[in-house]
Amino acid sequence: MNLMPEFRCHRPASLDEAVKLKSGLPASRFLGGGTDLLVNLRRGLGEPSDLIDLGGIADYASIRRADGALWLGAGVTLAELARRAELAADYPALVKAVLAVAGPTHRASATLGGNLCQDTRCIFYNQRDWWREGNGFCLKYKGDRCHVVVKSDRCYATYHGDVAPVLIALGAEAAILGPGGMRRVAIETLYREDGASYLTLAADEALAAVVLPPAAGRRVGYEKARVRDTVDFPLAGVAVALRREGEAIAELRVAITGTNSAPLLVPTADLVGKPWDEASAKALDDVLRKTANVLRTTVTGAKYRRRALHRMTRSLIDGLWNPAAQA
Repeated sequence: MNLMPEFRCHRPASLDEAVKLKSGLPASRFLGGGTDLLVNLRRGLGEPSDLIDLGGIADYASIRRADGALWLGAGVTLAELARRAELAADYPALVKAVLAVAGPTHRASATLGGNLCQDTRCIFYNQRDWWREGNGFCLKYKGDRCHVVVKSDRCYATYHGDVAPVLIALGAEAAILGPGGMRRVAIETLYREDGASYLTLAADEALAAVVLPPAAGRRVGYEKARVRDTVDFPLAGVAVALRREGEAIAELRVAITGTNSAPLLVPTADLVGKPWDEASAKALDDVLRKTANVLRTTVTGAKYRRRALHRMTRSLIDGLWNPAAQA
């Protein structure tokens, strides 16, 4: 690990103040729990002029209900989310995903906003400075080529968050504060398929909260593949929200992580109104194959990660379609 780079630290009293600070400090970074950002800075991955610590903003970590939706402040810790009875009752898959993140000590500091905005990862990027320099750095930071797809003009570092796919499957929204005020967008639109520029947030915008809609009779699940049962990021992960009416699929939302430069919503509109049978499973398998772009961004082979993703998706939907049979 390197020594920390020099930077100035600010502790604004409100999110409005934080956004104003960010507007005037283009080379600054927002800081939540620091479990992702500070580790990267110690590896020499970034040299911000200033850090804007959001930890002192009280309402940034609030949880409240408004107009039938549950608002989760972006500053609430993952440990706090896992403890909340209303989340366990109405959104158990979200709690499962939260508890799948790292270990208890990480979750005690890590925030919801930080987890959603975590950096993309790659075996050519998450290395010590001397190692990256020996490889001519990479397109994501200081270099001019992607070592994963050599002739590409974009970075293929992968997004490996657990929480984002569940929120996408649930149809959650992000509340974003900028100089022009608050706006709300679907969680999936926070991201773009570019490992070096993976967030669509403007430089002077901050993720303020996540807005969860009512559960609405959906059955929701999340599964991830990883080497160790704790700590590890998902090598591949899938979240599914399913609503069944008789023998027909009334709603199906499938979101994947650990495979692309962004967590993605898989196109499933063609399956609505059909039964969940072998034909539907094969159709989804084909769509999943076209959507997921698993490459050599981790030490675990891409072939295994592809197979794990397809198997988890089928198993998860089987269980949500007929919970009694799965039990």
